[in-house]
Amino acid sequence: MCGGRTNRRGTGLAGQRGQPGNHLIEGDAHRYTGIFAEMVMTARDDFDPLAPQREAAFFYGLFLRGHSVETLRQDIDVPPAMLDKWLKARDFEESFRESLQRVYTYRKQVLAIFDGLVWNEQKRPRLQ
Repeated sequence: MCGGRTNRRGTGLAGQRGQPGNHLIEGDAHRYTGIFAEMVMTARDDFDPLAPQREAAFFYGLFLRGHSVETLRQDIDVPPAMLDKWLKARDFEESFRESLQRVYTYRKQVLAIFDGLVWNEQKRPRLQ
């Protein structure tokens, strides 16, 4: 185990440090949103103008380590159909719907920043 951390199943982080692909939790090789699923936006996040850049940088680091751009984009994005489903739910209070709209806007900002970073990396000239 790396640093004593374990996943929900208590099995720890996969593999040894420094080996490719071993930074993911066992069984979650294609989804990264689990990292953020348990995090709750705090009041500080609402006022931190650099929060989207930091999160985009996290995903960009995964891209640089060889993870699929499309998989990362799916993990960052909230599809419009999902937002519509959330907003149409009858049991959500108006304040919660407003929070969902803010989360949606935030995720779109992160996605736009991530796309810009990936685009710049792909257009960068390579040295031979």
